[in-house]
Amino acid sequence: MNPLFTALKVKSFEIKNRVVMPPVVSFGWADENGYVDDRHVKHYEERAAGGAGMIIVEATCVKKDGRIVNSQPGIWSDSHIEGLSKITSACLAHGPMLLLQIHHSGLVTSPAIADKAVGPTADPANSRTHTLSREEIHHLQDAFIKAAKRAKQAGFHGVELHGAHGFLLNQFATHIINKREDEFGQTLQGRLKFASGIIEGIRESLGEDFIIGYRLGSNSPTLADGIEVAKYLEKTGVDILHASHGGSTGVIPAVPENFAYNGIVYSGAQIKKHVNIPVIVVNEIKTPERASYLIEHQMADFVAIARDMLTDPQWVKKAMNNEPIDYCIQCKPKCKRYESPDLCPVHKG
Repeated sequence: MNPLFTALKVKSFEIKNRVVMPPVVSFGWADENGYVDDRHVKHYEERAAGGAGMIIVEATCVKKDGRIVNSQPGIWSDSHIEGLSKITSACLAHGPMLLLQIHHSGLVTSPAIADKAVGPTADPANSRTHTLSREEIHHLQDAFIKAAKRAKQAGFHGVELHGAHGFLLNQFATHIINKREDEFGQTLQGRLKFASGIIEGIRESLGEDFIIGYRLGSNSPTLADGIEVAKYLEKTGVDILHASHGGSTGVIPAVPENFAYNGIVYSGAQIKKHVNIPVIVVNEIKTPERASYLIEHQMADFVAIARDMLTDPQWVKKAMNNEPIDYCIQCKPKCKRYESPDLCPVHKG
């Protein structure tokens, strides 16, 4: 049997295959108050019906003033639970594991969102940035924990903490940005104290069966750093690692000549060698053959298919049946979905 379509148990949940829909934001769909609409429900239900083993719902912000854009979904209020529940209700009948990615932009928060952008330490090149006090850090940790509680109420099996792509958790984790001289900086353990406090709070509040994933900047600032972060997160109680990149502060490693994937996938494959919890790899994997190879050769436990599952919601079922897949055509100068999901020339939702 193709290893891509074998099940894997995580905690008490058996994930039916190794294909993940990663958390790609649908810009422009949520309203300014963070409420999802019917397009979100249809979008995720299509991919669930298409056979994805795990779906990670897009970055959903824990604070209104920490969003990427003003149309990003929110989970800073109990009023968001109803809309998110519609997504889980639509998807769960098809059997995927459902995680909600919870997020805060930190220092890269746009001035259109908030007057001040907050982080572990202010950016000396940006006068609008603000160094978080201990009290403010504890307040943000509590916001993440409350968001996880709301995710559970909405029917999700767990959450994924967004610790990649240069956002707040990633900013705390890297010594390139985090220059604090208190207990939230200085050492690896100190820089990850913000994340570990959230993880411990979620576990204490929601129990052992609630899944805690973490999307990490595996090259932030280097792959060696990413490996150490991954090992520490495993000790802290994370159940699944999702190895992505660290934004502008990360150095993508060169890959060996015989490695047929890019540096982000390579980073995830290297991290897998150092941890015992499942690892998701992502970025330009595209085809069932390339995805299967990673699982078969134990370079990953799961593969995330992003753009090609956006263009073809039936990617998994078509892969299982050896049917042609509607692949992403890599629009130039950039993906049209970033302007609006409705502009994708391949998939017309």
